[in-house]
Amino acid sequence: MTAIADSDPGQLIRWHYLGYSVLALAVMTAAIASHDHWFLNFVHVICGVLWTGIDLFMGFVMGPILRRVDLSVRREIVVRLVPKTLFLMPTLSIITGTTGWYLANDLGFLDVPWPQFGWVAAALTLVILMTIQGVGYLLPTNLRVCMQLRRPDPDFVKISRMMRSFFLAVAIQGTMQVLTIVIMARFVSGL
Repeated sequence: MTAIADSDPGQLIRWHYLGYSVLALAVMTAAIASHDHWFLNFVHVICGVLWTGIDLFMGFVMGPILRRVDLSVRREIVVRLVPKTLFLMPTLSIITGTTGWYLANDLGFLDVPWPQFGWVAAALTLVILMTIQGVGYLLPTNLRVCMQLRRPDPDFVKISRMMRSFFLAVAIQGTMQVLTIVIMARFVSGL
């Protein structure tokens, strides 16, 4: 039954994916409660790598490809892709930021003096901005475009209008992801 549900483009919300998100949030909670630096760092890094990798892949690989393929192909890809990422991306962003905060706290990074704290503040600012942008703008825009494309007669003018600012937001998100990697490299090499 799951294989049928996954291949059904008519189903926008795949509720079993919510179960995976809840499981991932439970792992995050266990990592935070354990105060085990390795476990907390692992959860933070794996979710950060997935979040960043998927964002960069979507923005800099899939985006340009989708802009150049036939509208019917783009429609089929988006209608199948959005349900797969609906719970995934918000979960990854929330886990990455939350575990990062607790890891920084446990390792004493929240108490470092200025100017080293500037790196911490930059990381926190970027993660907050990316999460707000992702959950507050990118996700709802993806949903609106997907719902429009699922209609028998989509309003392509409306979709085009939504996508113009969406591509700029994706480029900004990708830039913030790369800046976050630079900052994380600084953390790993020592403030």
